[in-house]
Amino acid sequence: MLYDKDIREPLCEYLEQFYYPHRIIEEQVMGRSRADMVLVTKNALYGIEIKSDADTYARLSRQIKDYDKYYDYNFIVVGTKHAHSVVEKVPEHWGIITVEVEDGKVDFYTLRLPLINPNVKWEYKLRILWRPEMVLIQEKTQMPAYKNKSKAFVIDKMIEKVDEDLLQFHLCDALMERDYNTIADIINDYRKANGRRKKRKVRRKLK
Repeated sequence: MLYDKDIREPLCEYLEQFYYPHRIIEEQVMGRSRADMVLVTKNALYGIEIKSDADTYARLSRQIKDYDKYYDYNFIVVGTKHAHSVVEKVPEHWGIITVEVEDGKVDFYTLRLPLINPNVKWEYKLRILWRPEMVLIQEKTQMPAYKNKSKAFVIDKMIEKVDEDLLQFHLCDALMERDYNTIADIINDYRKANGRRKKRKVRRKLK
């Protein structure tokens, strides 16, 4: 039986063959759920949900709704337990990758490539950014600073004022360049400069 922990690292290696350059963010919060992995390329965000042989479909319908708000494309990665039923469980625009052990190695097969997600919403995609990253994008696109305005307010202004293709480029670039070894200090400096309380240490790692 394959568990989640058995799948993640070899899955990263498998994806690297087809998506280069890229970065992977793990356990990304998205509304009421967490994306197991987010693959960031130069021009798109891919949400990746892993259903190992030890998992069930119990939460999948809710997770699909959340993934579809945040990411340009979505994949589900399933073990052999779910390989024969997964097509009926996800929308047609979701990609499907199956995984099994063959000759002692974890082996992947892309059963279906994802199509562009028709349900993705900019106001959700931009929530992935940290405020200092948003400030940098504002500077690069000659937007006003909107100091002391909420994150939601700035997101609305970004959507209103910046061309979608340009905004997509800067969103992906910010996430590609994010360094989790320094981002906590950057965020705390930003909060201090703006009179806000120090944020707790960031624990997620970027591979």
